[in-house]
Amino acid sequence: MVMKLRRGMVKSTFIVALAATGGCANLGQVADSGAQLSQALGYNPAQLSSAVKEALELSAVRATDALSESGGYANNTQFKIVMPEDIQNIANTLRSFGLGGYIDNVEALMNRGAEKAAAQAKPFLIDAIKSMDVTDAIGIVRGGDSAATQFFRSQTEDGIRKRYQEIAKEQLAQLGFYGDYKQLLNAYKLAPIPNKPDLDLESRVINLGLDALFTQIAEEEKKIRENPVEQGSVLLGSVFGR
Repeated sequence: MVMKLRRGMVKSTFIVALAATGGCANLGQVADSGAQLSQALGYNPAQLSSAVKEALELSAVRATDALSESGGYANNTQFKIVMPEDIQNIANTLRSFGLGGYIDNVEALMNRGAEKAAAQAKPFLIDAIKSMDVTDAIGIVRGGDSAATQFFRSQTEDGIRKRYQEIAKEQLAQLGFYGDYKQLLNAYKLAPIPNKPDLDLESRVINLGLDALFTQIAEEEKKIRENPVEQGSVLLGSVFGR
């Protein structure tokens, strides 16, 4: 009975809000309607914003924890970082020249570097989430499986990418990646093969490592939406459970 009344309130509020704008609302009026809808659901916009941020923070923590484990990238068929597809034939040629060990070691270091970068990324991802201005909490709550992650990425990716790039380079250096990379790059340049594409493995680690982070955050958000009571807090259960 209570849920029927609440659904009736939501419907009535939406009708009133739409009527007030003449069925052709501008952006400001749409925002007002969204605020009225959120109140009809039993939460004010600030509470809904807190729920979105909590879901994102929980997703980011779980994603970074999973990817920073030993084998988080290398043992994951979706995220494993290997040589670019367009140089696989060249890599096979280098292997025939006895350079397979360098290739294998460089690939292993790329994945380990991404794992370590994921661990270091956790605090600044959380900071970015906490400082983010959630402009459409009701739309995110009622959106698709990864609506919060998509909004988070659209709002923060430039700043996060810059910070992640610094961390990834630092971790790769600590692992000794650049020494083996230089050896492999020299051999690659000397290989008697015309029209070879650039071999920028540093950028590959940064781009694929960061893409994997956002993808895993989205996957964790999906899990929360599917079972918010068990996956999150009371607030997440009540907000996303509706």
